[in-house]
Amino acid sequence: MGKFDSNKNLIAEVKSKSYEELYDLAAKIRKDLVRCVAKNGGHLASNLGVVELTIALHKVFDTPKDKIIFDVGHQSYVHKMLTGRYDEMESLRNFGGISGFPKREESEHDAFDSGHSGSSIGACFGYAVARDIKHEDYSCVAVIGDGSLTSGVAYEALNYAGESKTPMIVILNDNEKSISDNVGGLNKHLYKLRSSNAYNNFKNSIKSSNSEGLRKNLTKFRDILKYSLVPGAMFEELGFKYFGPINGHSIEDLVEVLSFAKSLHRPVLIHVVTKKGKGFAPAEQNPSKFHGIGKFDPETVTAAPDINPNAWSSIVGNELTSIAKTNDKVVAITAAMTDGTGLREFKINNPDRLFDVGISEQNAVTFAEGLALNGLKPYVCIYSTFLQRAYDQIISEVCLQNLPIVFGIDRAGVTGQDGETHQGQFDIAYLNHVPNMTLLSPRDESMLRAMLRYAANANGPIAIRYPRGNAPKDLRWKTTNVFGPELEIIKEGTDAIIISDGASLNIALDAAEKLDNIKLAVCDIKTIKPLQEEALYKLFDKYKYIFTIEDGSKLGGIGEIIAALSSRKGKNIVHSFAWPDKYIEHGTVDELRKAYHLDAASIAEEIKAVYEEKA
Repeated sequence: MGKFDSNKNLIAEVKSKSYEELYDLAAKIRKDLVRCVAKNGGHLASNLGVVELTIALHKVFDTPKDKIIFDVGHQSYVHKMLTGRYDEMESLRNFGGISGFPKREESEHDAFDSGHSGSSIGACFGYAVARDIKHEDYSCVAVIGDGSLTSGVAYEALNYAGESKTPMIVILNDNEKSISDNVGGLNKHLYKLRSSNAYNNFKNSIKSSNSEGLRKNLTKFRDILKYSLVPGAMFEELGFKYFGPINGHSIEDLVEVLSFAKSLHRPVLIHVVTKKGKGFAPAEQNPSKFHGIGKFDPETVTAAPDINPNAWSSIVGNELTSIAKTNDKVVAITAAMTDGTGLREFKINNPDRLFDVGISEQNAVTFAEGLALNGLKPYVCIYSTFLQRAYDQIISEVCLQNLPIVFGIDRAGVTGQDGETHQGQFDIAYLNHVPNMTLLSPRDESMLRAMLRYAANANGPIAIRYPRGNAPKDLRWKTTNVFGPELEIIKEGTDAIIISDGASLNIALDAAEKLDNIKLAVCDIKTIKPLQEEALYKLFDKYKYIFTIEDGSKLGGIGEIIAALSSRKGKNIVHSFAWPDKYIEHGTVDELRKAYHLDAASIAEEIKAVYEEKA
């Protein structure tokens, strides 16, 4: 085989090499994917499944001129490796390294900053329309998985784009099942038939027939045949020419259908079937657990580790399972994240009370509304960054009707290595101003369990936000494990006070301990909304210096709200520690906290400076 130089852009070589050499490249890429993800963590199974597809895309299309938009983007590692970032994969998802998602500022070959599901088709269509308005000449391709296609925004885009007749290509990457010989053979035959001159001449003869009756009968026969045999009839009705299923691991077949689709100059949807985790046995056997995985030893691993029972999300699932034993109104809802949100145990014990609605967060919330209106108690467990997609439903339906729905806001705050699109830093700000909402923040496992139980019997909407990672069993300071909305002083002090949300409480305590000469009290706010105003006024009377720490955005956050409240007194100095007004890049949480001076040492140093300057 010809040797591939990983130190440079491989697109030209991909275009010039034989199929045999491209399969050798695919094998090398798979080996290096496993090695890099094992070292850094990341999305493994999805990338192993699209190796041949990505090679074929770059053999047929010419990026950056042509635009390839990856839905979600977690399957873009192979694309990165082919477009000049092969060696940089060693830094994948590390602070200062390359992102695990497409980023336009990282490479001109990345056409869209992906991160959430369902957006690729609309963005691709936008590119295509702008191309035609500007009289430019390039191809626009969206690559979307079958899971992402459950997102409503994807269907909105398909409906609009197909009707427009604007040339674009949608690749539906179906990795949920393997190709059976019969189905694959039949549909490959149908593809060859549909792409042949004979078939197109047959269609044209129907259109040009002088006999109206014959034309109608032939058209009916064609449509009956299509609906009987062609699985993509729905896409055809939306205006897309459908081809597939295509073997997503045959570079030859992929190049053939992509080249033909490129020549049609109309909306085309290509249904490609791939095997998630292909080439790495543990990922093939359990692709869902290798979808997003931490570091592992590729030589010894046989299966992805089970979900950590000490993780915040696991505690939620465990406690909901316990609550459901005595409360038959409790149901749980997730949006394609049963394992990710810790609800596996709940599903095992209550299979008829766990609802996975797919990647459709808006529908998850509206569905919960119907359940609540009919007397059930829905717990909706969704990652903070994905719950943003259901913001309208939360405001104009849940809170407007004051419905007793509990939101388990998983991965709240900055989550780490998935970067900007997955950081959950905005939920305090986007929920704090919504009427009727109660927003809680637990400090440890015991308080999380107590809040979940409290919510089961409460009226109105309640959101409980908790971070990624492991929950402390309890704090090293003596605290109560019974939830109540009141503020709780965790550490006494006379000079100043830190008011912290639960997730940041250990950092607040660590910072306080580093300041020997300043006697800092530490307060757990627990209930972010509604604020306990009278209790806060008492603290304002007692302490001149108020410091706030939160795992959320500074704008619209706890510190800003407390500062506004304290301004009525006119004598307090309020200083806030929170994430700045920017999108936070990827890196470990500890690295990011240090970089933004939100670690305990940095906070202690700044508190000292503020206190001594104003004293």
